[in-house]
Amino acid sequence: MNKPSIYGLTMEQLAAWLMEHGHKKFRASQVWDWLYRKRVTNFSEMNNVNKECIQVLEDNFSIQTLTEHVRQESKDGTIKFLFRLQDGNLIETVLMRHKYGLSVCVTTQVGCNIGCSFCASGLLTKNRDLTSGEIVEQIMNVQLHLDDRGQEERVSHIVVMGIGEPFDNFQNTVDFLEVIKDHKGLAIGARHITVSTSGLANKIYEFADLKLQVNLAVSLHAPNNELRTSIMKINKAFPIEKLMDSIDYYLEKTNRRVTYEYILIRDVNDHKAEALQLAELIGDKRHLSYVNLIPYNPVDEHGDYQRSTPEAISEFFDTLKKKGINCGVRLEQGADIDAACGQLRSKQEKKKEKVN
Repeated sequence: MNKPSIYGLTMEQLAAWLMEHGHKKFRASQVWDWLYRKRVTNFSEMNNVNKECIQVLEDNFSIQTLTEHVRQESKDGTIKFLFRLQDGNLIETVLMRHKYGLSVCVTTQVGCNIGCSFCASGLLTKNRDLTSGEIVEQIMNVQLHLDDRGQEERVSHIVVMGIGEPFDNFQNTVDFLEVIKDHKGLAIGARHITVSTSGLANKIYEFADLKLQVNLAVSLHAPNNELRTSIMKINKAFPIEKLMDSIDYYLEKTNRRVTYEYILIRDVNDHKAEALQLAELIGDKRHLSYVNLIPYNPVDEHGDYQRSTPEAISEFFDTLKKKGINCGVRLEQGADIDAACGQLRSKQEKKKEKVN
């Protein structure tokens, strides 16, 4: 029987668990330090923790539940990891190098049920949620990879934008955030963490109430209901009016800027008319808004969609700017290693099908 990941426990949960099993509360701080600061890969390496405590941890938890299946490194330094879970499922994690630090994009689900028509990660429907431990372990495996390189590098930023919808796996995502923010552990600053949602308005309200201080990104991709519903099924459940009401609540509660992700798809959502509609949609909250324009990554399975032309991208950007909307065009990374999220995993699944 597979044991759960020890990384799934927050510091508070770990302390409570150890006390329930007859150990002193201070043991939690010791174990935490070994896991996140010294980054051991075996409980037996925790040499200031007594044998009884080590044994109960070994009996109930695992430190390593992910194994590296494929690793691809881009010319620009981006690294894409394909990890195999204990049940055989595959997930993707991406390390990106920026001027401001090293950022990791994590996955929260095996597959995705949101069903955006342009998205590679939705090609395989949701199999299950990841546990908080499996999400944390993605960060740990990337950090261990950096440690092995011996260049004193550390993961400094996190984006929860990999395969799956984080708010469809809400509690595990929240526990993950608590673990990586903990100042005695990885100590990744809340302002260096961004969680992306396709627009689950009900969960945006919950997220706002938690006041976690992490950044929120909303995958918008269209400024009106007709167009958004045609490319994002989630808009049927949470149309733009409901979505924007939840964002208004989030802004009122947190006073934190929201990033709107907008993938530019040729002759679908990249016209000046859509740019004007987008500017009007968020105009009353422009002071707490940023639009991240993302040139589309073509995917073999979605051959009808193509990247917007440079001219269309430029006009869309200029139109927003003239309307006073803060925006930018995302710098492409990892184009030579299946840059689109979900692409590497779907290719591995196809290989497996051919073998079978």
